[in-house]
Amino acid sequence: MISPLSHIHPGAKIGENCTIEPFVYIEDNVIIGDNCHIMAHSSILSGTRMGNGNRVFHGAVIGGIPQDLKFVGEDTTLEIGDNNTIRENVTLNRGTASKGKTVIGSNNLLMENCHIGHDSVLGNNCIIGNSSKIAGEVVIDDFAILSACTLVHQFSHLGCHIMVQGGSKATMDIPPYIIAGREPLHYCGENIVGLRRRGFSNEAIKNIHQAYRLLYEGTVTAGLAKIKETMEMTPEVQEIVDFVEKKSERGIIKK
Repeated sequence: MISPLSHIHPGAKIGENCTIEPFVYIEDNVIIGDNCHIMAHSSILSGTRMGNGNRVFHGAVIGGIPQDLKFVGEDTTLEIGDNNTIRENVTLNRGTASKGKTVIGSNNLLMENCHIGHDSVLGNNCIIGNSSKIAGEVVIDDFAILSACTLVHQFSHLGCHIMVQGGSKATMDIPPYIIAGREPLHYCGENIVGLRRRGFSNEAIKNIHQAYRLLYEGTVTAGLAKIKETMEMTPEVQEIVDFVEKKSERGIIKK
């Protein structure tokens, strides 16, 4: 299952039932879990910690050093969960002294030629479209979908269950459950199709819609006050409030 034409450092730890195709390059200080498939001409570099059932396609570079001039060789990691599909020419950088690690969750699809920068955190069940570029120290929550060629500014936070239009430039935070589009990037309504596919009830979707109606009615501060005064704090409404109040540091996109 491991091609003799690959280079695997003796210090690398490879799990059971892994397939490693010809011309794969694996450095020291790498851990790869069980049932992974590493395809030809991909590189798994020092500091990578990969879980089980991952597929890494041709030409991907996993665990490269950060593209950050402040990086001076500190011991950092890239931590990848289980059952991810990492397509051709994807680049994933490890962390810096800022956070020490870059984190990729489980069950994500990272499409061809996308990049995730140092110290970023990607949740679970996300899709990052072809040629999308995620800068350093970005947080993307679960079930987010970024269409092709999306650019995300450093330190941004993207909420759960969002859909971002292809070719977008995200320079502010994107709150959960919505569709973001146009240029510059704006709130374009709730991600109703995605929410229904994931089992959200009509009542939950109605509450999300009402919360955003109030949030964008005037100032964000006034909108938050109205949500708290008039709405039941269901899990979805609470997530919106918490995102705006506690998680967003760059401010949310406008309507």
